[in-house]
Amino acid sequence: MDSETKLSVVVPLYNEEGNVRELHKRILEACQKLGESFEIIFIDDGSKDGTVARCQGLSPLKLIKFRRNFGQTAAFDAGIKEARGEIVITMDGDLQNDPNDIGLLLEEMKKGWDVVSGWRWQRQDSFSKKFFSRGANLLRKVLIQDKIHDSGCSLKAYKRECFSGVDFFGEMHRFMPAVLELQGYKVGEVKVSHHPRVAGVTKYNWKRAIKGFVDMVSIWFWGKYANRPLHLFGGSGIALSFVGVLILVWMAAAKLFFQVSLSDKIWPLMGVFLVMIGVQLFVFGLMADILVKNYYKERKSMNYSIKEIVIS
Repeated sequence: MDSETKLSVVVPLYNEEGNVRELHKRILEACQKLGESFEIIFIDDGSKDGTVARCQGLSPLKLIKFRRNFGQTAAFDAGIKEARGEIVITMDGDLQNDPNDIGLLLEEMKKGWDVVSGWRWQRQDSFSKKFFSRGANLLRKVLIQDKIHDSGCSLKAYKRECFSGVDFFGEMHRFMPAVLELQGYKVGEVKVSHHPRVAGVTKYNWKRAIKGFVDMVSIWFWGKYANRPLHLFGGSGIALSFVGVLILVWMAAAKLFFQVSLSDKIWPLMGVFLVMIGVQLFVFGLMADILVKNYYKERKSMNYSIKEIVIS
């Protein structure tokens, strides 16, 4: 990492030709006011309009061009891996995030946070977008149980060390504070401005909402059972098998002692079905346990994060 660079501002772009030059200007002015060394990184996520052409002549700027559209999370991943600053600032490229709020994030970070997430407490979005966002926030609080009000806000500040060994997939960038909190990093939040979109069109739709929900479930599983999948699948399998065995014993007793006809009963099939599903879940849990152990072995890491070692 270049020790002379304090801030890296990472912004993914997709068909934002109407915003990109004004966005660069505002980021440049905001960073200059802070008086810290900085770099600006734009990632063109396979734009089909004149976004790349509009970036020509902008300075300072590091422009990463994707061969095609890979998605916002992939763009964030590429930009963060290219960043050299001590603190990484992420934000959207649609001018709805205000670069002047970077200073607020940095001030909040001085309180000892490793991550500071923006909270768009007065959102300037359509009703449908806010509806889906609030539903996702509710599910996130139930599954992940983090303390962030607005995980979907891209305006965030991270210490560079947070991304050591971290790769972004799916819509994972939305849940990075939760992922990092599970690893032991301190996550804070600050209210930020939010402006209506004045150029271009939103990229958020129902497909991204579904992908986000799937990733949320993945993070829930990874946070609670990643290092012990046998507890989830094996425990569920034993429970189902136990219920299935009870049903079969009940049916056998009814047949032997009470001469109950079972030909028209569904319970024997239900008992066999539960036992088979239970055995399969248990075996799956064993296989997942082996895979997880091999995963950590191949990465030469463990399922914990050491902050520091003090020798006195």
